[in-house]
Amino acid sequence: MAEPLAFRIRPKNLDEFIGQTHLVGPGQPLRVAIEQKHHFSFVLWGPPGVGKTTLAKIYAAALDAPLIEISAVSAGKDEMRQAVKTQGAVLFVDEIHRFNKAQQDFLLPYVENGTIILIGATTENPSFEIISPLLSRCRVFVLNELSEIEMSKIIDRCQLTIDQSAKQWLINMANGDARQALTLLENTQSLYKSITVENLKKTLQSKYLRYDKAGDEHYNIISAFIKSMRGSNPDAALYYLARMVDAGEDPLFIARRMVVFASEDIGMAQPTALVVANSVFQACQTIGFPECQENLAHGVVYLCLAKKDRSAYDAYMKALADVKQYGNLPIPLKLRNAPTKLMKDLSYGKDYHPYGDTDLLPEQLKDKKYY
Repeated sequence: MAEPLAFRIRPKNLDEFIGQTHLVGPGQPLRVAIEQKHHFSFVLWGPPGVGKTTLAKIYAAALDAPLIEISAVSAGKDEMRQAVKTQGAVLFVDEIHRFNKAQQDFLLPYVENGTIILIGATTENPSFEIISPLLSRCRVFVLNELSEIEMSKIIDRCQLTIDQSAKQWLINMANGDARQALTLLENTQSLYKSITVENLKKTLQSKYLRYDKAGDEHYNIISAFIKSMRGSNPDAALYYLARMVDAGEDPLFIARRMVVFASEDIGMAQPTALVVANSVFQACQTIGFPECQENLAHGVVYLCLAKKDRSAYDAYMKALADVKQYGNLPIPLKLRNAPTKLMKDLSYGKDYHPYGDTDLLPEQLKDKKYY
């Protein structure tokens, strides 16, 4: 049986790797670690199809260490016990957020004493899904969605004949997921020989769609769910909620997205939305499935019907952009804490007025308005 296209063109080293330049570009942290063969455990957090598995393989090859790959979705106790027996091995755990606390606790001593080097791959926020003792022993690298230029380079590497319109359609459809693009490209080539927009669409529509918590449909449905709430359409949101619940999705995963949505999309228009969403999350924790689906439905309708306002979210993103651009700007002297006489002599805290003082930003950002 022929190897899948995505496997055949997988980069063998960093020079072949496309994307994630903030991690693997010259002088960047993961490149330095690989080039200097640093031994440490880390977590790769990012959307699907952006290179997490490939980077794990490149790292293990650079260390000349045996690579043991397991999936948190299917790994059993025996497989985990066998994995930690190989001294100095790199243990790559795909979807590590799906390990329960007991499974993560099992790995902890082996990571701590250096028996294994752990690389976890996750699409979920590690702060929520990975236990603190294990997370504290791992560095977290955040991977970004692939850009259109990066996706184009990956498609070019396939050396298949594809016209520009079909290529652009494929890039737009894949939404930064290289694996999804390559799979559709390969299936289209196999079914129709010629790769056109029409044939790509027919291939996509003919694919047997099922809900796979580790696959593309998982991300498509949660995206449709969020966009339905954003569009204030309770009927569509309830439908996608039912799709996820019926397929066995973790209720806490859904509730967590609702908590984020309450601040990001509703925000100041209806501040109580965050209270409601957080209560739904707590109800799911306390009650569990199947009863908590009623709490989810209640919360979804509330969030759909709430007024929408992204001003707080957008303002924060503008402030964050300035933080990244300007770095650690000096805090104005009047805002600095002055617990000692020396600090007071240096004018720390001088001229600070607790109410009504609007001049509180660093000098370079004076008069800047975010909100």
